[in-house]
This record gives sequence, structure tokens and C-alpha cells, in this order.
Amino acid sequence: MYEIVTKETVAPNIIHMKFKAPKIASSAKPGQFVIIRVDEKGERIPMGLAGWDEKEGTVDIVFYVLGTSTAKLSTMCEGDSLANSAGPLGKPSEIENLGRVICACGCFGVGPSLPLVKALKEKGNYVITVVEGRGPDFVFWTDRLGEFSDEVHVVTGCGKTAWANDFIEQELQSGKKINRIFAHGCPFMMKVSSDASRAAGVDTTVSLTPIMVDGTGMCGACRVEVGGETKFACVDGPEFEGHDINWDGLVLRLRQLIPEEDKSFNIWERDNWHKLMDCRHKKSFNPAKRMSVEEIEHTEANCKLAGV
Repeated sequence: MYEIVTKETVAPNIIHMKFKAPKIASSAKPGQFVIIRVDEKGERIPMGLAGWDEKEGTVDIVFYVLGTSTAKLSTMCEGDSLANSAGPLGKPSEIENLGRVICACGCFGVGPSLPLVKALKEKGNYVITVVEGRGPDFVFWTDRLGEFSDEVHVVTGCGKTAWANDFIEQELQSGKKINRIFAHGCPFMMKVSSDASRAAGVDTTVSLTPIMVDGTGMCGACRVEVGGETKFACVDGPEFEGHDINWDGLVLRLRQLIPEEDKSFNIWERDNWHKLMDCRHKKSFNPAKRMSVEEIEHTEANCKLAGV
């Protein structure tokens, strides 16, 4: 039922996948997520929605290959089917005309940022998108984001504006009025982005998809402390005010199963290393086909795109 329609490696170890899920596609909204299982014995993995097509009955996800479950998922090919998928889950983003907004994203967070940026622009916001990558090879979908952004900026760890949090700080210090900031990416990226806007008091919305089981608030595996209260990311989120999150507590919870995760991956890799190699050879990332930041600057016609 959940047949994979498209699979492409968009950056090193980052994969975009489109699969059939008509019921999810018919009711999905920006900010929501799905929980998928690769096989009957696989864990349930929460992933932010990177897009959907109601007419085609498909949904998109972008994921970073790290650990057993995403490694398994990365070896699946077009025509294969997922065991199951549940969604859309979580509260949708609160989309309104806020004024001037910054959407910061990096790694797998670029995926769910796309429908958010599109929805914000359709509401009349002035959208400034900043894409973070460890280098030019890790920057992708700037063309898609540029379709719905007034400005697109690329930061790759170099220079005065090295990362997304540096960009946020400089924008706020410049005196420009910023009404809201959205951040999608790894927990560290979202934490430092929230810290960058704390002094200015600009609301910063982050999206959390930690370890989950049922995704409906029954198990409590995804609990997170927000404003001194315990919240469940699956039903109370996934979006929260970044300034209110106990980031240290969240990181400790995310790291508590690392020994078991390492053991699981080592056992799986021992018998399946050839699948990973086949996957990389068939549809691997080709650095020669990637554009440099300087080349990217000249590809957008209707938005300001700069490597800062």
C-alpha cells in the first residue's frame, strides 16, 4: 500500500523519499508528521512531512541516515513498500500573516521547512529563508525554497556568518523588524537558533520529533519539558516555543539509548553491509553534479540568494 514512488539522495546521507499514502495526503497540513515502519519488526520512526500531493495520493519525507531504522529505509528502492505509515499526526503550524519572518533550516529539517515556507508566503508574509549546511555539498532544495521566499541565504560554516544562529543574530542586531522565527533541524541547531533570538525576545518556533511509539499521547516516550511543564511532542507539538524548552533534558533523553542503538546497528550492518553499498552505488550522491554556493547565487531569478 505504501509503495515508494521516488527515492533520491539529495546530499551526503540525506535522502528524499516519496511514497503512496492517499489518506495522509488528503488531510496533511504544514508542521505535521508521520510515523513509519520499514518492516514488521521495525521501530516506529517519526518524520516531518516535506510535502504531499492530494491528487497523486503521495507524501514526501526527508531523512538523515543514522542508525538501524534509517539505514534499513535507505536500502529500500522505488517499487518497494513500507510496512505501514500513520498520520498526519501532531498539531499543524499556526499560519497567519505575521509580517517579516525567518525560516532557518538545515539537514533533514530542510524537508518540513518547504511546506511551511510555502504556507507562510501564501499568507502574505515576507519570508527570509536561511539554509544551513556543513559545506556546499550539504545544501539542497534552495531552488524549491526560493519559489516561496523573498530572500534565501546559504550558510556553510565559513566566515563571519557561519551558521543559521549567526545569521539570526545579525539580522536582529541590524535593526530589521523580525516578527517570528521558525527553525527546523537537529536539536543542537534549533537550540542555538533559539538562544540567538532570546535576548531580542522574538518568538522562535521549533519542531520536535523525538523518540515516539504510538504517536497519540498514550506512551509518554516523547515527553519534553516546556515552560516547566511536561508536554508530549506527538499531541501537544511537534512545534513549541524554543525559548521555553529544557534543551538539556531533551538531549539527555535522546542520548539515553545510544549504547543499544549502536549495538543494534552493528548487528544489522554485519549481515546487510552489501545493501548499503548497493544503495550508494545505484543512486548515490554525486559531488560533481552539485553546485557551489557561488553558482547557486546565480540560479534564482525572483529571490535574493546569497552565500553569507
